[in-house]
Amino acid sequence: MAAKKQTAAPAAQTVPAGYVPALKKLYKEEIVDKLMEQFGYSTVMQVPKLVKITINEGVGDATGDKKLVEVAQQELTAITGQKAIVTTSRKDISNFKLRKGMPIGTKVTLRNVKMYEFLERLIRISLPRIRDFNGISEKMDGKGNYTLGIKEQIIFPEIDIDKITKILGMEITFVTTAQTDEEAHALLSAFGLPFKKNNK
Repeated sequence: MAAKKQTAAPAAQTVPAGYVPALKKLYKEEIVDKLMEQFGYSTVMQVPKLVKITINEGVGDATGDKKLVEVAQQELTAITGQKAIVTTSRKDISNFKLRKGMPIGTKVTLRNVKMYEFLERLIRISLPRIRDFNGISEKMDGKGNYTLGIKEQIIFPEIDIDKITKILGMEITFVTTAQTDEEAHALLSAFGLPFKKNNK
């Protein structure tokens, strides 16, 4: 997914204590009832929940330039509002000049308030900035989770397009308690993720 050129926006702000994100409120006040009716659950405990959002940003050229990982870490921290951690290679891969323990990317796992805040910014601000955007793929993982691939980090307003050193992609994984892909799709759609129509 390619992005339109844009100007930078301020980084995500720290949410005040006691603040209830709009999407968390939406879940409690509307989504739960909607899914209860749609799937005929007998108790609220059966209604799927969004547990966490994990963002992984791989840096393919990290073996040649370690600073790329540091830059990616800073960018992902700015995008999510939470400090990103560096991921390392689990084994030697000679074809890619990788050795076990070498930095290969960066990662953040969001829960609770920061998860909902990131999701709202993603839906309302970042995804619409993708060039020729017409929705995201509906393909789930068969276990009630969904991974969205982003080709360019510059769709996020926290990134200053004039200061980036390299275009990097990332994978955003939404982990839910849904037992089926249909339930996960309904949950994420209710939050506002813009899935493509008739693209199964």
